[in-house]
Amino acid sequence: QVQLVESGGALVQPGGSLRLSCAASGFIFSTKSMGWYRQVSGKQRELVASVSSGGGTNVADSVKDRFAISRNNAKNAVYLQMNRLKPEDTAVYYCNQVPSTLNPNWGQGTQVTVSS
Repeated sequence: QVQLVESGGALVQPGGSLRLSCAASGFIFSTKSMGWYRQVSGKQRELVASVSSGGGTNVADSVKDRFAISRNNAKNAVYLQMNRLKPEDTAVYYCNQVPSTLNPNWGQGTQVTVSS
């Protein structure tokens, strides 16, 4: 069974940085595109960054030049480096396969709060 465990969220001041981590199991990690999604209460979950099985990356325009996604296939892990955080980045962050329809089993997510 697919398991995704996110960590690294915290309360951080505007302009600060965080690095999120996701540990994945239950599937052949190296063959799957992975992504970081975020959800604000009452809104739809959105994809903010993705990394293909080959290592190619994409980030949403809203986080371009601030967020970077990476993966470590040896550790079955995917990371999100978030710099120059803004209050509008406040959300629960999740990792999952891309597209997320491939796996309905979301993890618990990790809360990121950007506030002074």
